[in-house]
Amino acid sequence: MSETTISPERRRQVNRVAASAFAGTAMEWYDYILYGTASAIVFTKLFFPAEDLAVATLLSFATFAAGFVARPLGALIFGHIGDRIGRRAAVVGSIALMGLATGLIGLLPTYEAIGVGAAIALLFMRLCQGISAGGEWGGAMVLVLEHAPKSRQGIYSAIPQLGSPIATLLSTGALTIVSTLPDDAFFSWGWRIPFLLAFPFLAVGLYLRFKVEESPVFKELQAQKEVVKVPILSAIRHTGGRMVLGGMAALLGGSGFFIVTTFLISYGTQELGYDRQTMLTATLWGALVQIAVIITSGRIADRIGPWKVCAAGGLIAAVLAFPVFWLVDTGNIGLATLGIMIGMGSLTIPYGPIGSLLSGLFPAKYRYSAMAVSYNVFGIIGGFLPILSQSILIATGNQSWGVSLLLAAVALTTMIGAIGAGSAAVRRKRAAEDAEEAELLGQ
Repeated sequence: MSETTISPERRRQVNRVAASAFAGTAMEWYDYILYGTASAIVFTKLFFPAEDLAVATLLSFATFAAGFVARPLGALIFGHIGDRIGRRAAVVGSIALMGLATGLIGLLPTYEAIGVGAAIALLFMRLCQGISAGGEWGGAMVLVLEHAPKSRQGIYSAIPQLGSPIATLLSTGALTIVSTLPDDAFFSWGWRIPFLLAFPFLAVGLYLRFKVEESPVFKELQAQKEVVKVPILSAIRHTGGRMVLGGMAALLGGSGFFIVTTFLISYGTQELGYDRQTMLTATLWGALVQIAVIITSGRIADRIGPWKVCAAGGLIAAVLAFPVFWLVDTGNIGLATLGIMIGMGSLTIPYGPIGSLLSGLFPAKYRYSAMAVSYNVFGIIGGFLPILSQSILIATGNQSWGVSLLLAAVALTTMIGAIGAGSAAVRRKRAAEDAEEAELLGQ
């Protein structure tokens, strides 16, 4: 919808859709982030035992990466459903798959019980998580923005993004609580509790998703018979360059996060000697910073444009990449917590309005597919960042400067992508205005 002001009834409808998208996204990312955190402190010992702890960590991070490799497949599947059948059907399916896969992880036997079969089962569940996540972000974002007024795309795109830090609070908080158990209890049954909570969360998520109305934009596409047969092929043919720029712009918020959380938790506990609970608590503080940053960046995007916010965020995160690790390397709990808060906060600046930026790049008839695929193809990089970070750490003799350089490179990629995407969005808007003017003159 294009109105700058909306009726109270329409506002309630938009807010209801946004709240549902937020709750569903929080549940999805609870499941996804929980796996990432557990891969750093649990799965290394229970599913990938090895004499060399560094090797075991790499194996654990490899299953973490597998979920990212599966995400483009999920983007294709759910993007096709969303552009052909409806946005609502796609987001219901994505949340169901994520909830089931995560809950079942909590029921898996370990390597000690069934050997390598445990690792294979864990990998399969992780692939299911990846397929689900590949469809979730694009669906939730498109559904919200196609209900929201154009003048408030920035703040409404930020609402589903709040699901990520809330999920970090829930998943990390749950692991923090059970990590207070004695090691025997924690590694025997305590770690399973946060995963099993996915089942009741799934019930709530499905209830909210079924109450959401279909996108009015998609209804109009159906009425005008403009639904395309193979949306992703149309998207690549007509907007392939924009998809690349959009993926670059989304890289920091969607992927850099896992350097500052998944890898840094492992680095802090295994290399620097911080205890498990200290690193998890620091991540909780970082998530609180993320909430404030997402809301602020969304509001600013409505004033100056999303591409400017995303580009500025990339530059800021690049500048702060080295100080983040310097603070963690001090061995001081307070300074390490501050470093993690700064790292999580800076990479979140472009995360808030990225949905608004990407939505403006693509026409509605293949918007879901284009957004989901561009976001998740580049998101594959995020899955390999913990592995790459660990490998760099080993190669540099446990020196963090190499990982800082990697984080800065990811941030600068986002800055470049955001600038290019902003230029492309402006050109698309001008072309649409010219076409509308030509149509009026023709009449």
